[in-house]
Amino acid sequence: MDYKHILFEVKDNIGYVTVNRPNALNALNTEVLSELDHVFRHIEKSDEVKCAIVTGAGRAFVAGADIAQMSELNTTEGRDMTIQGQNVMELIENIDKPVIAAVNGFALGGGCELAMACDVRIASEKAKFGQPEVNLGIIPGYGGTQRLPRLVGKGMAKYLIFGAEMIDANEAYRIGLVEKVVPHEELIAEAEKFAKLVCTKAPISIKMAKKAINTGINLDLKSGVAFEAEAYVSTFCSEDRVEGMKAFVEKRPANFKNK
Repeated sequence: MDYKHILFEVKDNIGYVTVNRPNALNALNTEVLSELDHVFRHIEKSDEVKCAIVTGAGRAFVAGADIAQMSELNTTEGRDMTIQGQNVMELIENIDKPVIAAVNGFALGGGCELAMACDVRIASEKAKFGQPEVNLGIIPGYGGTQRLPRLVGKGMAKYLIFGAEMIDANEAYRIGLVEKVVPHEELIAEAEKFAKLVCTKAPISIKMAKKAINTGINLDLKSGVAFEAEAYVSTFCSEDRVEGMKAFVEKRPANFKNK
């Protein structure tokens, strides 16, 4: 499929997704959301892609939802756009493969929510984060009120959402919103380094670890550990478990095959 607002390519088992509306600071309109939905469904089904990197063209990661479009919507249309955005973020969060956000600039509103839907966030030192929706008379609508407190805690999430202030990459790292901050010119290389590392691991292990983490965080500890046991068993009966343990004993790199 040819995309209007997204650049997509695959290299060395890594899928690169770049939101490409630089003149609008990569704002998320309904077309962009539809294209993100399509590309991540493709990534999930692709045997070639083992890991994905998401970034933005120009000086923004994604500077928010498209307010020009939103301002023209009635209540029903506004609800539909919110549900569309939530569905896209849920898709990204729960596909079987790891998704790395390479946050190159402004990640505001829907952009911050997009980054939070990814599994790992690596930020350029130039990155800025925020949930400014209360300045517009609305609230975060693509999962921000739910994912932000899970990442940084309830009090900090309220501080950021109520105040609607931007924070820089180092502050985002301090509060746990991002996992790493790097010099701007090293951002993609750092994301690639981690993606290539992940690609060397057993795909079924990555898949089930992601599923166990995402499911268990919403359960009590006892239920989460029980879910982990079932996920563990599904890896233990795989060919890759046999290969991984055999390779360890034989002191050689593992040759994983399972998808």
